[in-house]
Amino acid sequence: ILMSQPLNPNQVGLALGGFLGLWHLAWSVLVALGLAQPFLDLVFRLHMIQTPYTVLPFSLAMTVGLIVLTFVLGYVAGYALSWIWNMVQKKA
Repeated sequence: ILMSQPLNPNQVGLALGGFLGLWHLAWSVLVALGLAQPFLDLVFRLHMIQTPYTVLPFSLAMTVGLIVLTFVLGYVAGYALSWIWNMVQKKA
């Protein structure tokens, strides 16, 4: 059996945190441009759901908080998942 290289928890955390941070930066740009509500309406409609939410006006402080929070949560999740993966691989 070929053993795979262990994952680097820091790198995986940074990758997942960066991805989630960029995803929420893109959402914030849609909010700032006034395109978020039509996009949200479309996504809900494609899922055959009536839109129950209204997008609020853009706030720079909320945007920074959103991006920081999602980056940190993504980092923690990536770190934890790679640590678990490495533990499972050691036992295999």
